[in-house]
Order: sequence, then structure tokens, then C-alpha cells
Amino acid sequence: MSQFFEYLKMAVSNIKANKVRSFLTMLGIIIGIGSVILIMSLGNGIQGVISGELEGIASGQIVLYTYDSTGTYYITNDDIDAIVEEVDGIMAVNVYQGFEGSTVTRKGEFSVNGSGQMASYQYFSNTGLLKGRYFNEKEYLAGTPVCLIGEADAIRLFGSTDVIGMTIDMTPNWGNSVSFTIVGVEKEPENSMFGGGYDNTPVSLYFPMTVLTQIYGWEMDDYYQIYLMAEKDADTASITTQVVSLLERRHQCFGENIYQYESFNDIMSNINTVLNAVTMVISLVAAISLIVGGIGVMNIMLVSVTERTREIGIRKALGAKTGSIMMQFLSESAIITMIGGLIGILFGIGGASLAAKIISMVSPEMAFTPSVDIITVLATTMFSSAIGLFFGIYPAKKAAKLSPIEALRRN
Repeated sequence: MSQFFEYLKMAVSNIKANKVRSFLTMLGIIIGIGSVILIMSLGNGIQGVISGELEGIASGQIVLYTYDSTGTYYITNDDIDAIVEEVDGIMAVNVYQGFEGSTVTRKGEFSVNGSGQMASYQYFSNTGLLKGRYFNEKEYLAGTPVCLIGEADAIRLFGSTDVIGMTIDMTPNWGNSVSFTIVGVEKEPENSMFGGGYDNTPVSLYFPMTVLTQIYGWEMDDYYQIYLMAEKDADTASITTQVVSLLERRHQCFGENIYQYESFNDIMSNINTVLNAVTMVISLVAAISLIVGGIGVMNIMLVSVTERTREIGIRKALGAKTGSIMMQFLSESAIITMIGGLIGILFGIGGASLAAKIISMVSPEMAFTPSVDIITVLATTMFSSAIGLFFGIYPAKKAAKLSPIEALRRN
């Protein structure tokens, strides 16, 4: 062990004696390690933001749909009642039907996207209420023309969010006009990369789906698509299997793949897979500079062997073994790359923090905190040392194989 520390001491001494050259040798390693840490940290941070955003929008949701165009296998109200009664782990079921229209206020004329929802809409709202309340079961069953509106849309239509009790006269592109009473104002998503809109986007209204009977003149009683909200920590895979099996039994279509589904967990898994793949590819490209840096280490160590030929000859003449000479040069190359790796880690972490701050200043809705994975840090540190050892083998072998007599003859 004492001999090993002696090798390290000699290696550090030689590095100190050639500070500028040693730093230039480290530069390729610093850039390579720093780039990998920076990209991985930014990738993990962005992935965390996207996951959080989607958690807020669709956490626990399952979309169930059918490709049946004839209506034979559409999902009915009786099917929905059976799903709620027979399948455990479901918090709520929702269906919505939309239409387009327009409305006029003292602020002008606006396009409107109306969305008829079931009484369970409150479980699927992803922003929460700023003011007022959601429509209730009684209003849903009675087809009461009440509605909810977004915070930004309320300001666009009326110049204020104090709109509870006000009415909105809706004129659909097809069907009968309806006057809605506003009972709730939904919050605007804060600093969301998926939220927000523009002044010319249609106003969104959410109201009991039974109101559509007044607009279109018929009752909605079958649907090609429904939404399930699973209870917290419920097994969504088991829920979807049970629901599909239930619908196939009720509609007598076992094994025909009439009903398909998508769950938030499946979507999130796919998104994470894509993000991880992109991050890894970019990191591998950045890691190429490590190979370049390793070649630089080998070149400098070869120069060092040439410069210190006489020193090597003297040591071998005094009895130094081939292995000890080799270990000396390997230690030196490993220390150079390890120090370069540590500096690169600091550079990568600092660069990721700076990049995140710049992004948040330019685009506040994209604000995020870089996530530094300790496993990545340890792996890159070990990899940088391995680069030094790998590219230091040839110079070390060349130094160790020098003949003492030939080495002493050189000046």
C-alpha cells in the first residue's frame, strides 16, 4: 500500500511540474464529462417537469373507446352504471360531447367551444376552482343550463372574474340557443407548458351534458368514448381489463377487440422512454469528446516518456522493476483524467443550473430545476479514470520496456 501511495505522490509531483500541459491534457476530459453531466441533468429536470405537468392534467385517467362506426357496440348509460357498480377502484366515470358556437358580450363577439359533461366532471377538472362551484347531480339530471368558465376566458368576456350568477347567451352553429348561468370559474394553470392560450382562441364552457337535449332536441344515451378516473394507487391495468371484459360480456363481443383503451400510466411510460432515449443519444454524442480527450492523454504521456527517458533509465539501473515503472505512468494518467473528471462534473452541474435559469428567464412556463443523478456522477467519475488507464497503458508499457542502457545513452 505504501508503494502505491509513493506512485501517486510521484505522479502528482510530475503533474505539478507541468501545470499548463497537464491542464490542457485535462481539457478534453473536462469538456466531455461536463457535457454528459449537463445534458443528463437538463434531461432529468425536463422529464420531471413534463411528468409533473401530466400528473396534474391526467393522473389516474383511463380513456376507453371503440372503433365501431355503426353504433352497435357504443357504450351506453346502462354500461356506465354497470362499470361503476361492478368494477372496484374507479372513482368516477365521465363522458363529454362538444359543439361549436358563438356568444356576444359588451367586449365583443367570441367563438365558443361548448363541452357537455357528466355530473362527475369535478373529478376530471385539472385546475380546480377559483370561484363558485361545480354543477351538481340534481342540475345534471334536470338539464339545468349552468356552466363553468376559465379564469382567462371570464376576463376576456366580462373584464373580470366576478362573474358568478352572470349569463352567457350561446348560439350553436347548429341547434337551439341557450342562456347559461355561470356557477363556477376555474383557475388558470400557473406557469404550465401545456396551459394558456391566445386572445383569438375560442372560449371554453363546461356544462351538464343533459343540456344538449335542449340544443339538439334528442337525448345522449350512447358514446364511442368514455373516461375513467381511478382511485389513488389503484391498479389501472387491472381496472381496464375488468372494464373491457364487462363491456364485451354485455355486448357479446368476446375476443373481437372492439374496445380499446389508453391509460395515463401507459402514456407516461412511453413519454419517459422517448425522453430517456433522446437524452442517452445526445449524451453518447457528447461522450465522443471523452475519446478525443483520452487520445490527448495518451499523446501527452508519450511525450512525457520521451522527456523522462533518462530518469527511467536511472531508476531501472537502480533496480526499479518493469511493473513499478508502468504503475508510475498509469497512476499519472489516471490522476490527470480523474481530476479532469471532477472539474467536468462541477462544470456540468454549474452549466446545467445556468442553462435552467436562462430558460426560465426567457420562457417562465418552461421553468425547471436540473436533476443531478448521483449514479450518473459516480459512473462518469469512474469512466473518466478508466479512460486515463486505458489510454495510459501504451505509454506506460513503452516506458517500462525501455532498456536501462539505451535509456541512459539518450539525453
